[in-house]
Formats: sequence, structure tokens, C-alpha cells
Amino acid sequence: MQVILIQDVDNLGGANELVTVKNGYARNFLIPKKLAVEASPSNLKQLEEKLKVKRKKEEKMLAEINQVVAKLQEGALKLGAKTGTSGKIFGSVTSLQIARAIREQKGYEIDRKKITIADEVKELGQYKATIDFGNGKNTEVEFEVVAE
Repeated sequence: MQVILIQDVDNLGGANELVTVKNGYARNFLIPKKLAVEASPSNLKQLEEKLKVKRKKEEKMLAEINQVVAKLQEGALKLGAKTGTSGKIFGSVTSLQIARAIREQKGYEIDRKKITIADEVKELGQYKATIDFGNGKNTEVEFEVVAE
């Protein structure tokens, strides 16, 4: 029997997926627990519509991400930090400071948890950070630490 999964089911498949299972498993477990619906022509049509809407959302989101990536690649961010006489920073630059600089200088709100810095930033100079947008899409952002 073919069913359309409503939710992810371990060892069977993900949501909105068409799978073939035994009749008893579908009628006694999947359908009563609202994990799946029978693959009738009307349900298949609804599935197609859901997938079409999902694809459009993903395309729109990908276009927005590409726009943000292009804007972030335009130029290096400038981060001010208090320094000693030798050029060393008091403390270090964090992802929170980078997120704040992106918001102020580029106009985009990016969650600080998505920003990773390759190595510790303890001195003035140019560095790179990686921003992970999810869906396998990430970009590197250059930033320069200057004395305040």
C-alpha cells in the first residue's frame, strides 16, 4: 500500500514522502497515529501543491541569501578595539562584535551563532570569519580590527 508520510518516521522516510508499506502497518499504525495518509489521487495532488510551494519558498530564500552574500563580499568590515601600546587588543574580537558590525555597516541582521572565527583575534590586522546560512550555503567575511 502506498502512503504519504505526514511526519518523519524512523527507518521509513521523511515528511511529504511517498512510500510503499504493508497494508497492516499502514492501517494499524501509520494512519491511526496520524503519521501518514493513504495515497489517494486527491492526496497526491495536495502533495504536489505542497512540494511546489516549498520549492518556491526555497528559491526565494536562496535568492535572498545570495543577495546578502553579495553585499557582505563588497568590502571588509571595520571593527574598533581598545589596544595597548604594542598593538595587542584588550580581550578579543567575538562573533557578537562581528554580528553587530554587519548590522551597523551592511544593514543585515545575522545571528551571532552562525558566525565562526577561524582563530583567536588578539591583535590589530585583517581576519576572516565564516557565516553559515544553512542549506549548505556559507560565505567568508573579511574584517579589519583597528584601534579605537
